[in-house]
Amino acid sequence: MCERVQNGIIMRFEQERYLSDINHRRMKFGSFNVSQKKQIELYKSMLYPRMIEEKMLLLLRQGKISKWFSGIGQEAIAVGVTSVLEDDEIIFPMHRNLGVFTTRHIPLRRLYAQWQGVQGSFTKGRDRSFHFGSMEHNIVGMISHLGPQLSLACGVALAHKLRKEQALSIAFTGEGGTSEGEFHEALNVAAVWKLPVIFVVENNGYGLSTPTSEQYACAQIADKGIGYGMKSVVVDGNNILEVYTTLSKIAAKIRKKPEPYLVECMTFRMRGHEEASGTKYVPKKLMDTWAKKDPILNFEAALLKKGLLSVQDIEACKEEFAKQIQEELDVVEQAKLYVTTESSEELDVYKPNKTMALAPSDILEEKRFIDAISDGLDIGMTQYKEMVLMGQDIAEYGGVFKITNGFTKKFGTDRVRNTPICESAIIGAGLGLSLKGIKSVIEMQFADFATCGFNQIVNNLAKLYYRWGESADVVIRMPCGGSVGAGPFHSQTNEAWFTHVPGLKVVYPSNPADAKGLLLAAMDDPNPVLYFEHKALYRSISGEVPNGDYHTPIGKAHLAHEGEAVSIITYGLGVHWALQLVQEQGIEADVLDLRTLSPNDYEAIDATVKKTNRVMILHEDTLFGGLGGELSAYISEHLFEHLDAPVVRVGSLNTPVPFAKNIEEKFLGSYRLKDKLDLLMNY
Repeated sequence: MCERVQNGIIMRFEQERYLSDINHRRMKFGSFNVSQKKQIELYKSMLYPRMIEEKMLLLLRQGKISKWFSGIGQEAIAVGVTSVLEDDEIIFPMHRNLGVFTTRHIPLRRLYAQWQGVQGSFTKGRDRSFHFGSMEHNIVGMISHLGPQLSLACGVALAHKLRKEQALSIAFTGEGGTSEGEFHEALNVAAVWKLPVIFVVENNGYGLSTPTSEQYACAQIADKGIGYGMKSVVVDGNNILEVYTTLSKIAAKIRKKPEPYLVECMTFRMRGHEEASGTKYVPKKLMDTWAKKDPILNFEAALLKKGLLSVQDIEACKEEFAKQIQEELDVVEQAKLYVTTESSEELDVYKPNKTMALAPSDILEEKRFIDAISDGLDIGMTQYKEMVLMGQDIAEYGGVFKITNGFTKKFGTDRVRNTPICESAIIGAGLGLSLKGIKSVIEMQFADFATCGFNQIVNNLAKLYYRWGESADVVIRMPCGGSVGAGPFHSQTNEAWFTHVPGLKVVYPSNPADAKGLLLAAMDDPNPVLYFEHKALYRSISGEVPNGDYHTPIGKAHLAHEGEAVSIITYGLGVHWALQLVQEQGIEADVLDLRTLSPNDYEAIDATVKKTNRVMILHEDTLFGGLGGELSAYISEHLFEHLDAPVVRVGSLNTPVPFAKNIEEKFLGSYRLKDKLDLLMNY
């Protein structure tokens, strides 16, 4: 059973009854309280993207565009939903929602340039179709992975709620996308936090060729709202007035009293998933049934019957649109391809950081590693009045490591937020906050758990600025590392997974002063930063830490020990392994603490290699595929003539991290460090 809103009345019905209703009844447009002017506007708003699509299908057959995802037959949803929003409310559409973009009045010439990858596009030719955003129009497009946009909408809605704005966000998904874990996570977060967000499901019958009967077992997707404790409705997605009036009422309600809504729009995909796939898998009878429910033709007939439009009006409108469409396309036909270089492409991976680096104070205080991190967070929260901390158990409990202990008393539970166990949704929400200009710091309870948010990190956060110039101002704290007997799922130091991804900054401090300084620099940086903090260092080391705000510069290594005989390039706990060994053995070694793993400080690497001519690269991560392989390749390629011996790498065994302390000891790279260094020195 589920609910449906029609004529302002909530009705319950069975799936079979609704499908029968869809198949046999004619659309009713007369019972909705919508002004004549608005009805005509809605009709034209549907007609325009329909005519654009018909033109695009022609151009596709002519080979002038490469691919097209058709939304023909679904215009009432995109137009109806967008029409209820205020201009400054952000909407998250999918690839069949052309009506969102046209209703927000994005010029066709810019859309066509985007589809062609030529000058004037939103992504400089770097991404395709609707994989872009335009904050000028408050639209954030999709990525190919289904679901992440739902969590971003939660973050935008959270920003509205924190600022006490009477505003909302709306995100689209298809019925296939509701099978993704992100759907569950986003709806759960929205319900728990009572966020002003509307999740619109376009149930169009098929996920590519997979019918709904193989996507979910409940009667309607709207039924799922009950399980999350949120209200849900089903609407006829082909009836523009039903979509518009239903969404108008919901939007007005949740602007005043924030809460999420799940809206299932019943419609049908009249063409292939994309044009190449066709529709042979769809029964002809089903196609014929839905063809009779065309949202534009039915509404057009109703307006003619009401006398709100004449045949002449419609023809004149079509002629005007056809002329406008051709004129816009003619402009883009003259557009040139982007001229690019390797350096210009790489420059657009990170947003330039215009924050002035802050020098440390001369006033020093002895602090443990863990207290330095807590101090940095405290300063960041004080400096950025809207910044939000999010993570599991970080509020009253203070986090499993007690780093945020006392923060709720000082900053409140709105800004220090306990989260459900849903890493992906929370990372997505952090990105949503960034879209509204709010910084966030997200704690992975353990770095190992970042796997549950991997897609948001490597595909959304990392690529956003390169794709369409929007900043992803998010810091993710990554408590990591072994030496604590915690086993395979609480001991990984998985930085190499992320240093491979362009667009992410990765920092890894080894001492309290850098722990605080790098965290402060990360919070000031407009790019996504993964901040690795080694658990074994939390309470085992102390050091002098400057008071107040300062930056340890991201991208700059530090020479932790100086010598002429050998260079040990390392970071994190490896710095302490190296320092202990060279001091015990009396070895004159450069110990280069990288501190930042991406972007790397190649100048510092060059300098130490040219100085000592012998190099060891040491890290706690497993040897194969670790950062040492990349650095070794760089040194061999660029500094070979300066080497007196092969580059030696030391890492942990190529096994998962074992639990028993005696086995873990042999797993870690420190176990092989002395023998490997002796080998290098005696070469």
